Amino acid sequence: MSAKKSFPLRIDPKLYEILERWAADEFRSVNSHLEYLLRDAASKAGRLPGGRYPPPESPPSSDTN
Repeated sequence: MSAKKSFPLRIDPKLYEILERWAADEFRSVNSHLEYLLRDAASKAGRLPGGRYPPPESPPSSDTN
């Protein structure tokens, strides 16, 4: 696995609470969910070289089919 860049992030506490709940719903940590959201936005904006970035591992499906 490649090294990850660390940096401080200031964020509104209410927004962080929203991200915490959203990340929990997706079975991710807040950090990995933020990275997922940023990667998805960069991909949709055509900012990633070579097209789509490989998606992170998906959480287990709750589908019972």
